[in-house]
Amino acid sequence: MSAAASRRGWDVPAELDKDPATIPDPATTPVPQDLRRDIESHMASYPDTRSAALPALEAAQRVHGWCSPEAIDQVACVMRVTPASLDAVATFYDMLETEPVGEHSVYVCTNISCSLRGADELYAAIREAAGEDRAFNVRAFECLGACDIAPMASVDGVYVGPLTTEDVPQLLDDIRAGADVLADKQLVRRACADPQAST
Repeated sequence: MSAAASRRGWDVPAELDKDPATIPDPATTPVPQDLRRDIESHMASYPDTRSAALPALEAAQRVHGWCSPEAIDQVACVMRVTPASLDAVATFYDMLETEPVGEHSVYVCTNISCSLRGADELYAAIREAAGEDRAFNVRAFECLGACDIAPMASVDGVYVGPLTTEDVPQLLDDIRAGADVLADKQLVRRACADPQAST
């Protein structure tokens, strides 16, 4: 058999003698009631309930801090799917964390528009200022889709920008204090022709 033929892939038959993947048993998989309600609410929004995988995993991440094996089992139990199918979703999407992270997510957009306006220096400054503080999950993000406020960041889901390295101390102080992060630079507070855009 050639090396190419021995590699696992589409041409390798299924292992029919293996036990099939199982859906977690509701009797042995405790799910917090608030999380269950969130997941069921998302499922009700789609004709095919499996389409609720992303918002359901995001809801579990809010509860657990990350998409832990326990969180994935809980979502799988409520959605009546296998944990493996949800794990495939969680490992694909950047905003779903599959390892423990700090409770505050600071995603700095480093795509071309932001990069040309100083995002790389901004990212480095935030990483340096956050240091070893485990409360922060600081990472570069490929694109957050807010080029008009470049360079920008998403801080716990709130878009702020344009940012400079001089904003970094206040940004971290606001997060630590539980205050509105750089309130005057939040995208949601910018004037817009659509009065419903920020609701």
